[in-house]
Amino acid sequence: MTPNTYKEIHLANRPEGTPTDKDFNFIEKEIPSIGKDEVLLRTLYLSVDPYMRGRMKDVKSYVEPFKLNEAITGGILAEVVESNSDKFQQGDVVNGTLNWAEYNVANAQSVQKVDPSLAPITTRLGILGLTGLTAYFGLLDIGKPQQGETVVVSGAAGAVGSVVGQIAKLKGAHVVGIAGSQEKIDYLINELGFDAAVNYKSDSFKEDFKKAIPNGVDVYFDNVGGEVSDAVIFEINRNARIVLCGTISSYNNPEADLGPRIQWKFITTSSMMKGFTLGDYAHDFKTGAQALAGWLQEGKLKYEETITEGFEKTPEAFLGLFEGSNLGKQLVKVADPEFAKL
Repeated sequence: MTPNTYKEIHLANRPEGTPTDKDFNFIEKEIPSIGKDEVLLRTLYLSVDPYMRGRMKDVKSYVEPFKLNEAITGGILAEVVESNSDKFQQGDVVNGTLNWAEYNVANAQSVQKVDPSLAPITTRLGILGLTGLTAYFGLLDIGKPQQGETVVVSGAAGAVGSVVGQIAKLKGAHVVGIAGSQEKIDYLINELGFDAAVNYKSDSFKEDFKKAIPNGVDVYFDNVGGEVSDAVIFEINRNARIVLCGTISSYNNPEADLGPRIQWKFITTSSMMKGFTLGDYAHDFKTGAQALAGWLQEGKLKYEETITEGFEKTPEAFLGLFEGSNLGKQLVKVADPEFAKL
């Protein structure tokens, strides 16, 4: 039975430094009726991602900032409750970029149907979704790992980093992960097959890292920036490729992020550093998705999910990303399906 009202989460303030619960407002709204070619969606899972922190700042970027006192948007998995579209019927599962809300009304053209028989539906928000595609295109198009090269991944136990390392292994590389706990180090080596992994929180991080890369660094997939990346870049080989995906270490820093001058290192090693966003590869998503799905079905890729239960815990799950509390993809489970057959 569909209720009369639902809750959605608005951005209340533009955080200075690390966000807090006070930066989010839960707003109660009435469920509207749907119009022509629209669907009423009940959220099952929503995705929280580090890039969202950047959208909370009122600065020019590759995507518009979130607006104050309006709903935050992100990746959503939902079931169709009502449909005025020939494309969908009650019980279909869809995904799309929608409001952080218990219910959404969406145009049928703005969401995609998910087949629950192919893989667990949550993979569409993770390894078979934007995070998996980010790993695929960033590593293979910019990093171009070759047999026997050393690939280093920071944020290696996160949603993107864990996929990057596994694809690098499929390409025959020697893979070294950087993460922030012994649990994550063990996971990378014992579960995902990384050749080595080091804890950046350890007092001996730099020494441990140098031991893990006896042949230097050929490819660095950078998810964190900051002092960790400073340490990696000073160990790059000739013709190294640095893939800039994220700088989570500085997202909550209210001051300008400062570091060593690295230009000389790139000149003397004839190396390349290139940033990207997933939108750069929108024309080729189908190719990446097919490759990832094939590897997953063949058992060549593994994934982990950290699932927080309850819509009211969404801000908590988001803030946990910056403490490194998640292993793999961080999701929020909002509801069990009422009509969908999973």
